[in-house]
Amino acid sequence: MPLHEIAAVGAAMCWAVTGLVSQWPAQRLGAFGFTWLRQSLVAVMLLAVVAATGRWHGVQMDDFLRLALSGFIGIFLGDTLLYFALLRLGPRRSGALFALNAPLAALLGWVTLGEDLTPHIVGGIILTTLGVALAVLGRPGRSGQHRFEKIEGPVWIGVGFGILAAVGQAVGSLIARPVMASGFDPLAASMIRVCIAVLGLSLLISLPFKAVKPQGRMTPKVVALSALSGFMAMGVGMTLLMFALQGGKVGVVSTLSALSPVLILPVIWLVTGMRPSATSWAGALVAVAGMALIFL
Repeated sequence: MPLHEIAAVGAAMCWAVTGLVSQWPAQRLGAFGFTWLRQSLVAVMLLAVVAATGRWHGVQMDDFLRLALSGFIGIFLGDTLLYFALLRLGPRRSGALFALNAPLAALLGWVTLGEDLTPHIVGGIILTTLGVALAVLGRPGRSGQHRFEKIEGPVWIGVGFGILAAVGQAVGSLIARPVMASGFDPLAASMIRVCIAVLGLSLLISLPFKAVKPQGRMTPKVVALSALSGFMAMGVGMTLLMFALQGGKVGVVSTLSALSPVLILPVIWLVTGMRPSATSWAGALVAVAGMALIFL
């Protein structure tokens, strides 16, 4: 099993846990406030590591600008929109919509980068995407009684946020792929992308509009959970994704990293004590079958 594809699955596992950890502090601070706090904490972590290890040496301006654009679209726009969807639809449904970044990235990689996708990889991408959709969009089973399944406001608004987040993630990965394929350091790449996102969010929340301001107090618990969420999603998950893009095709990497809605099922069962539905488990099996096709 190729190491880069294992890294993509590892990123999905990180994001599966992150969705559950993030919902409570995101509800307290609002999407803008939570995303700004989380990404600021991650930026500090990554800056410290990159500065201490000297990984920033030799960064070319062209690579920096590409990664900066990737961070603006994939993290500043994509991540913020994802947390709007999370607040409205919960982690299971927002995860399903975010998983659409996989077929989008595969199509964009084929059109713009000329990535050759063999028939078994195309079949694996289709199976994995269908499995994710089944796992997440099916009836929630007993877990439907939990607050994680609650819908806030009109469904179509949450769906719109989720789709736009998926587009942002796909385009961000596509822009970063040529840089990472040249051997660019994954930690340095994550640092550049996150710092650009923090800069954008800082400018945004400085505007005199209540809608973009943090909605609640930054208590120690909120900061701790935000830091844990950021470390898992951006510090570990995003760095694994950047490593995966060094040697994996955009469509394949995006599909494997989109497995988080499937991987979240046992986590939801463990946390809530409520079993997901048979449809969700069937979708998980289909997604695993698709993953096996990709690995073959």
